[in-house]
Amino acid sequence: MRRLALLLAVAAAACNGPRGDAPATPSPSPTPARAATPPAPPPTPTASATASVGSNGARSVSEETDDFLFEYSYPKEAGRIPALARLLDGRLEHSRAELAQQSAAARKDARGAGFPYNKYSLTIAWKVVSDLPEWLSLSAKVSSYAGGAHGNYGFDSLVWDKQHTRALQAIDLFQSPAALDKAVGDRFCDALNAERARRRGAPVKKTSRDEFDKCVGVKEATVLVGSRGHRKFDRLSLQIGPYVAGPYAEGAYEFAFPVDARILAAVKPEFQDAFASRK
Repeated sequence: MRRLALLLAVAAAACNGPRGDAPATPSPSPTPARAATPPAPPPTPTASATASVGSNGARSVSEETDDFLFEYSYPKEAGRIPALARLLDGRLEHSRAELAQQSAAARKDARGAGFPYNKYSLTIAWKVVSDLPEWLSLSAKVSSYAGGAHGNYGFDSLVWDKQHTRALQAIDLFQSPAALDKAVGDRFCDALNAERARRRGAPVKKTSRDEFDKCVGVKEATVLVGSRGHRKFDRLSLQIGPYVAGPYAEGAYEFAFPVDARILAAVKPEFQDAFASRK
């Protein structure tokens, strides 16, 4: 559980980083006290870094040190919007700083306990869900490793309001997770149990009390909004990471539903014009 807690803490830095434009300023190093015989300097850590900012606006960063591997990318559609690019760059710097701090502490703890240190890693990759005239919907896969048998991964969403120059999560477009739960109804649970049965080779028992047999609510999923018509949002997707609806070996789950009258009714009044029903 400690490994999973650390892992989730690293991933949370990616999703809940600062929303401002400026990266954090590193604290100045303290001035060392004088000593009669200067101590031998520690070995210089090895590091490699690559960064690319395409002329089209896309950005990709990869940095590896003795403590961690950090990768972060976003597409040209995001990079071409200056305010959004600044926001994502700020999250990049915050996520990297959090990873550097946590991995350095973990290496120190491992050394003190006499254990080998396994390098931490964090990869955040943003991609386009839908690019509409007034909105840009993005999704991210957040993968991390913080020791243990394997890493973990989850998802994030971001919807950029081009008209009002602001970032939202897709769920913020709806009245509440509970309202969206009601709008989706049994379709989500039915689709989840059908896919569970396919992967497990046996149906889910309705009387089961197993945590991985329970229905999952919208609050436990990452909500994405997309579009087939390329004018307004007409598709809703729900992503579920490992350990939420099943064990790690089952992987992630994702389900898509057309926006219908029930889902449209769950949208906040101020965002109704951004959606269109497909039924």
